[in-house]
Amino acid sequence: MVNASDHQSISVVVPVYNSEETLSELTARIIEVLGPRNAPYEIVLVNDGSKDGSWETIKRLSAENPQVRGVSMARNFGQHNALLAGIRCASYEITVTMDDDLQNPPEMIELLVDELARGNDVVYGTPDKEHYTRLRGWLTGVVKRIITRVIGLESMKDISSFRAFHTSIRDVFSDFAGSFVDIDVLLSWGASTFAAVPVQHDARETGESNYNFRKLLRHTFDLVASYSVLPLQFASLIGIVFTLLGICIFLYAVVRFFVASHLPGFTFLASMIAIFSGSQLLVLGIFGEYLGRIHFRVLEKPTYVVRDICPPADIVRSA
Repeated sequence: MVNASDHQSISVVVPVYNSEETLSELTARIIEVLGPRNAPYEIVLVNDGSKDGSWETIKRLSAENPQVRGVSMARNFGQHNALLAGIRCASYEITVTMDDDLQNPPEMIELLVDELARGNDVVYGTPDKEHYTRLRGWLTGVVKRIITRVIGLESMKDISSFRAFHTSIRDVFSDFAGSFVDIDVLLSWGASTFAAVPVQHDARETGESNYNFRKLLRHTFDLVASYSVLPLQFASLIGIVFTLLGICIFLYAVVRFFVASHLPGFTFLASMIAIFSGSQLLVLGIFGEYLGRIHFRVLEKPTYVVRDICPPADIVRSA
């Protein structure tokens, strides 16, 4: 039986960072999966400033396989920035994104594409069993919950880096030029139906994850500050809470003065000053983060800069 999805062309976009050991196997497995289909396909490998021989490997694979295209960033811009560059280079009807570490089995691509053909705009491959450390798993869950809150869609709790969507959705964020990118948020701007299918999630065969606790924590904060006003609402809440606290302390001081004819001493006063000063600095810090993002927008800091491509073709070199 031939599925309608077998006739849809596919672009597979893979952000690459220090993965020269896995690229050959990854490419071969993708070709083995997509080759027998009755539709054209391509593999876009985006080198995100790798320090090993990843770009040389990509150029070799491109020379050996006409379906393989390579894009090299001028430096490391981050996974989602590299994904955005690759998505903008995609030529076909459906775009599939996946990691470069073979934890997303290419054999699962057809599951995502078939689910997409059922009328969905975006389909995520949710790992049946994640091979992460307990800390990484917990922080990943926090990020998913934050994205769910920022976007306002409960279905977004199943997000993963293994996703398929209609390439036409990228038209909605074609002019996006912010320095911080989250692909899932951008997709939510143009998509209305999301779905998830359970997929196999293999253990990492070589190397270590490029996401450590500090990077994940920073990504989480950037996500919240760049795509929502939750921190500003939190700052407003702090202001309301401490205003009420100040009123209560004032009433306490007045009552204490008339009842006991004296007020608490230096320790009480110093504690109140420290609490209120700390809350003010916290609120100023939140405003500063937003002001910094406005500053970078005014500077028009590029989302990414492309240094080289293979095979040579016309491409937007910065965005």
